[in-house]
Amino acid sequence: MTSELVVPAPISTSAVAPATAGDPLLQSKFAVPEPPSFLVARPRLTERLARGVREPVTLVVGPAGAGKTQLVAAWAAEESPGYPIGWITLEEEDGQSDSLWAYILEALRRAGVPFAPSFNATADRSFLVRLAAALAEQAEPVVLVLDGVSYLQGQQWATDLEFVLRHAGRMLRLVLAGRWDPPLPLHRYRLAGRLEEVRSEDLAFTADEAAELLALHRVPLSRDGMAQLLQHTEGWAAGLRLFAMALEDAGDAESLIATITGNDATIAEYFVDEVLRIQPAHVRTFLLETSILDTFTPELAGAVTERADSRQLLAALCRQNAFVQHASEGAYRCHRLFAELLEAQLNREAPERIPELHRRAAVWFAAAGQLIEAIGHASAAGDWVLAASVVIEDYAIGRLLVDGRESRLGELLSGMPAGLESPEGAVIAAALALTVRDAETSAAQLERAEELMMTRPSGYSPALALAHLITDAMLARQRDDTDAVLHAAAAAEELLGQTPPAQQQRHDELRMLVLAARGDAQSRIGAVDAAAITLTEVATTATANCDGVRIGALAHLALIEAHRGRLRHAEKLADQATELADRIGLGTASRPVGAELALAWVAMERYDIDTAGRHLRAADPRRIRPADGMIHAAFALIRSRRLQARGELRGALTALADGGPVPGGQAAPYWLTRQLALSRARLLVTMSRPDQALEALGKMAEPEADDATVVRAAALAAAGEAEQAWQLVEPVAGAAGVASPVSLEAWLVLATVAARRGEVDEARGALRQALRAASPESQRRAVQQVWADLRRVLRDDDELAAQYKQLQGAAHAAPAAAAENVLVFEALSKREMEVLEGMAAMLPTEEIAATLYVSVNTVKTHVRSILRKLSASRRNEAVRRARSLGLI
Repeated sequence: MTSELVVPAPISTSAVAPATAGDPLLQSKFAVPEPPSFLVARPRLTERLARGVREPVTLVVGPAGAGKTQLVAAWAAEESPGYPIGWITLEEEDGQSDSLWAYILEALRRAGVPFAPSFNATADRSFLVRLAAALAEQAEPVVLVLDGVSYLQGQQWATDLEFVLRHAGRMLRLVLAGRWDPPLPLHRYRLAGRLEEVRSEDLAFTADEAAELLALHRVPLSRDGMAQLLQHTEGWAAGLRLFAMALEDAGDAESLIATITGNDATIAEYFVDEVLRIQPAHVRTFLLETSILDTFTPELAGAVTERADSRQLLAALCRQNAFVQHASEGAYRCHRLFAELLEAQLNREAPERIPELHRRAAVWFAAAGQLIEAIGHASAAGDWVLAASVVIEDYAIGRLLVDGRESRLGELLSGMPAGLESPEGAVIAAALALTVRDAETSAAQLERAEELMMTRPSGYSPALALAHLITDAMLARQRDDTDAVLHAAAAAEELLGQTPPAQQQRHDELRMLVLAARGDAQSRIGAVDAAAITLTEVATTATANCDGVRIGALAHLALIEAHRGRLRHAEKLADQATELADRIGLGTASRPVGAELALAWVAMERYDIDTAGRHLRAADPRRIRPADGMIHAAFALIRSRRLQARGELRGALTALADGGPVPGGQAAPYWLTRQLALSRARLLVTMSRPDQALEALGKMAEPEADDATVVRAAALAAAGEAEQAWQLVEPVAGAAGVASPVSLEAWLVLATVAARRGEVDEARGALRQALRAASPESQRRAVQQVWADLRRVLRDDDELAAQYKQLQGAAHAAPAAAAENVLVFEALSKREMEVLEGMAAMLPTEEIAATLYVSVNTVKTHVRSILRKLSASRRNEAVRRARSLGLI
C-alpha cells in the first residue's frame, strides 16, 4: 500500500454535512453497550480482537443475534491492547443520515484525538485530507468501532473512510461489526495480512460456552441434551439465549428441548422482525417457497420457485448473512431454526401451494437422477402416481427388490396407498410384497398392472415392461416355478439389451437379479454346467451394491463345485462368500448357510470329520426362513456321510430321509436330490442289502446315467454278480467327460470287483488309477469307505502303498508346507486366542464381541492383529494356519 497522499473524488455533501440543522448528536451512540447479566466470557474471540487492532481493519460479521455487539463490547471493556477507543452505534435510520462524519469526528474526539474546536465535518474537499493528517500526528493509534456498519448504504462512505485509513499513518484502526461485509477493498488488506476476520462460524457458541450460558440461566442439561441443543441452534447466540429463557421455568428441560422449534413464539418473532420484515416481497416469497427443501442448488431453487434469478438471490442472502448459508460447493441451506420458521409460515400463509412446490422438486430431482429425494418430495406432495412413475422410469425396481422394505426407498414407498390406479404403482406393490415373501399379493398386483395397462393407449414403456418382467421372474423363483423363471429371465435379458447403457451401468442390479434367477433355476432343473457358468458371471461381475446377490451366487456355486468334485474351487468360493458377509456386517440370521455347507462338504470329502462337524453346526438349516430345499438336502447329505464315516450306518440312513421335500419351501435342485438317492443306495450296499439298493436304483430317473451305473455295479458286486458288475462299470472308468467323483468311484468299484475275484494285478491297476484320480483334490472319503476291501491289495506293492500314504497326507500337506514358511513374530495374546477360537467356530464378528463382552471394533482390531501375526490375508486362512501350528 502506497504512503503517497491520494485525494479521492470530491466527497458528497451527504457524506460530510453535519447533522440536520439544529439536531444535536445523540450521546447514546457513543456509549459502549453495557454487558448483560448473562454475558459469557469468550476469550478465544476477544484475544483475536486484541490481536486484530494491531492492524488496520478488524471485521466482525455474522447474522442477526450472533453476538457481534456483545463480543466487541466485551473486548472494549477489557481495555486490551490499551489503545483509546471511539465507539459509534449505527442503526437502521442511519442508512440515510447525513451525519456519519460528524459522529466519527465526535467519537475520535472522545477517544482523545485533540481536534481544534473549529475543526468540523464539512463539505469542503480538503476535510478528509485534514482529518487523515491530524490522525497521523497522534502519538498512539486510536480505534474506531462502527457497530452496525451494514446499515450504511451506498459505496461513497466506505471509499472516504478507506482513504482516511490509508493516510492516517497507521494511527487509525477500524473495528467494523455488521451482518455482511462492508464495501471496503478487503481483499487488499487480506492479501497483505493486515485484516482480522471473525465470521459466523467463529461466533457460533462452542459446547463449553453454551453450557456456561445455560448455567447462568440455571438450566441443567445432560451431555446428550446439550449436544441436541447445539445441533438444533447451530451455536446461534440468540437462539441459545431464547431457548435458555424458555427452559428456565420448565420442570423437565431435557424433554422440552425436542419440542421447541424455530416456530416458537419468541424465536419466530425475532426472525420475522430481524430478517423477514426487511426483505422485499419477492425475496420473502422465495424464502418461503424454498423452505420445503433441505439443501438446494440455485437450479433446484429456480425449478421450485419458477424464478430465473435464484442464483443472484441466494448469493445476496448468503452475503447478507440472512440465515442462508453455503452447505457445500454450489449448494445452500437455511439455518435449521430459520428453516423451521419458514416452513411453518408457508403452512399458515399458503398451504394450498405446498403440494405443487413438492411436485416441482420431485420432477427436478428425478431428472437429476436423485431417486430418493424425488420419491420423498412426490410422497410429500401426495402424488403417488408420480412417485411410482419415477421409480419405474429410473429403472430402480431392482434396487427395491434387492434392498427390500428396510431400505430408505422401501420405507418411502411403503406409504403408497393400496389400489393406486397406476400400472407402475401396481408393479411396485408387487415388488414390495415379494420382499416380505407375499407371493399371492405380488401375483395379484402384477395381474392388476396388466389390466391397468390395457386402458393406457401408449402401452408399456420399456422401463415398465422390464420392471414387470423382472418382478415376474422373482415371483416365479419364490413360487419355485423354474420354467416360468427361465421364460421371464430370457425375456428380461432381451429387454435389458435394449436398455440405455447409462441406466444399465447405474442399475447393474437388474442384470444380476436376472442372472441369479436364471442360474438358480438352471441348477434346480439339473443343468449343473449351465448353472455354474451363469452363477460364475454373477459372482465375478456383481458390484458392491449387489453384495447380497453375489453372496447367494457364491454360496450356491460353491455347493455345485463341491458336488462336481472341484473341492479347492468350492472352498475358495465359500471363503469369498463368508468373508464378504463379514465385511458387510451380516448378522447370524443372515449368514450364507450354503457357504458353510460347501465348506463342510469339502471337509467331508477330504475325510476331515471334525472340520466338517464344525461347519455343519454353523449351517443349521433351521435358521433359513422360509425353508430352502437345497440347504436341507445338502445338510442331510453331508451329515449322513459324516455319520457313515463314524460307523453309524443306521443313523446315516435316517439322516438322508431328512433331505426330503420341505413343506412350504423351495424344492432341492435335481442334482442334489439325485445325490441323496444315490447315497441311500450306497449305504444299503455297505449295510449288505444290495437287493434293496438295486430296487432303489431302479426307481430313479435316468437309471442308465454314469453315476447310477457305478452304484448299480457296486450293488451287483455285493450281490455276487462280479462279472456283470465289471462289464457295467468298466466303460465308465476313465471315460472322457465323466465327473471326477463318478470316475473315482468307478475305479474303486473295479478295484473292489477285481480284488474279490482274486485278480490282484487288475485290482492294483484300478486302485492306482483311483488314487491318481483322488489325489488332485484330496478326495479321501470314497477311498476310505472301501479300504477294508482293498487293504490286502497294497501288500508287496511299495509304490501303491506310497501313493496311498501321499493321498492320506495330501489334505495336510499344503497347510503344513505353508506353515513352514510362516514366521510368527510374536505370540498371540490371551484375548487374541479367545477371538481366534471364535473365528474357528465360524462365529460372526458381532457374536464374538457379545461373547467376550467387548465392542465390535475391539474384535476387528484383534482380528487384524491375528492376521498380521499369522501372515494371513483372510480369516479362514488364519484359522487353517493356526490349526497347522497347533494353536487351536
